[in-house]
Amino acid sequence: MTGPTVTRDDDNDRYTLSVDGELAGYTEIRPDAQGRLHMPHTVVIPSFRGRGLASVLVAGALDDIAARGETIVPTCPVVQKYLHEHDVDGLRVAWPAP
Repeated sequence: MTGPTVTRDDDNDRYTLSVDGELAGYTEIRPDAQGRLHMPHTVVIPSFRGRGLASVLVAGALDDIAARGETIVPTCPVVQKYLHEHDVDGLRVAWPAP
């Protein structure tokens, strides 16, 4: 058995979460003309829900984005909630206008 693994999948504009080699969820990233990454949607596959995996997925994605020096625009409620509850060192955030 392996733990959760978060991987960037640029071909499909998303970060994926795998658990024991099986796709457990993903969070979408959509680059804009300014090079920022919009994060509009996060999905955890129903059979994996209730384990806190959305937070694992978002944390892994945001840590990687910060390490790459990229800026995000968090429009997904899951990503917004995570950012209100956690600090991500080095992450640049461009909050969407209300």
